[in-house]
Amino acid sequence: MALCAALQKKILQFKFDARTSRGSMQQHVVYYLKIWDNLEPEIIGVGECAPLPGLSPEYGPEYETWLYNWVKQFNNLSLEIETLPVAEIIRKYDLVNWPSVRFGLETAMLDLQNKGQRKLFSNSFSHSEAGIPINGLIWMGDREFMQQQIEKKLQEGYSCLKLKIGGLDFTTELMLLQQIREVASASNLTIRLDANGAFRPEDALQKLEQLAAFTIHSIEQPIKPKQPELMAYLCSQSPIPIALDEELIGIVDKKEKQQLLSTIRPAYIILKPSLVGGFAATQEWINLAEAQGMDWWMTSALESNIGLNAISQFTAEFEVKREQGLGTGQLYQNNILSPLQIQSGKLYYDSTKVWGNLD
Repeated sequence: MALCAALQKKILQFKFDARTSRGSMQQHVVYYLKIWDNLEPEIIGVGECAPLPGLSPEYGPEYETWLYNWVKQFNNLSLEIETLPVAEIIRKYDLVNWPSVRFGLETAMLDLQNKGQRKLFSNSFSHSEAGIPINGLIWMGDREFMQQQIEKKLQEGYSCLKLKIGGLDFTTELMLLQQIREVASASNLTIRLDANGAFRPEDALQKLEQLAAFTIHSIEQPIKPKQPELMAYLCSQSPIPIALDEELIGIVDKKEKQQLLSTIRPAYIILKPSLVGGFAATQEWINLAEAQGMDWWMTSALESNIGLNAISQFTAEFEVKREQGLGTGQLYQNNILSPLQIQSGKLYYDSTKVWGNLD
């Protein structure tokens, strides 16, 4: 017996320019990590390595070369690692600063252990018995484009919308929120905001106070990360609960994680397994946050349906208290066909559907 690995590259094409305050994207390059036992080559575990430009600490022009070289190392040492737990493999290859690879490796190994059926966890979601409530994501764009998205999501039955802000004139963004509230009150629709660090420190609190007039559930990352004292001040003064997102990326030491949370004291943390280092790292963040009385939710990070499926099944291992950010699979023209279905603001795994090919 020996474990074998291979990579398959896929370029996902967005249906529209996906804009954030950091810029726009027309495509997203992902790498499928396939792992199998040479004695049973027909059973293949698949994980997704999908670093994001501007966010993933390992993203860069050398990523692809490094990844293919790492797979060669994996195959050369497969006899030495076949009995090791994933955590030991991560340590052996020093993957601590390669979060997307850790996520892909964990996913592929779990899939392999469960016979390559894309069923990573056994829970009510993976057994098609229950859905996961999700927020409807509204992407940045001009006013008309955002209005069209909002109307569509409301028609589709979402009870929670997440708007990316910071890309338009602030007055225009306030008008959009006013229009939403004219047709959907706070008792009928939850609004979340994601600023992606777009606010300037000198006027961030003023903007938060203006946004609070529209009964906002929370706002993610109002200012850029790595400003812990200022973020702590905003968390203590903001009329809108603040959630940390980009702030968590790149922090791998447990004591540093604990210190960050105790210093800033956010209301929530947003967990993206492919950006924070996989399932084990995500679990550690959850444990630390809950120990300090902070809540959390899970969000995908523009993965294809392979990664989205893994994150969704992992999310269903917990008691889901609120809408999760797991609906990004519909963004692509050429996503992998999957059993993942969205109905009335919930994500389901429909076991009557089959998985498509990776290419």
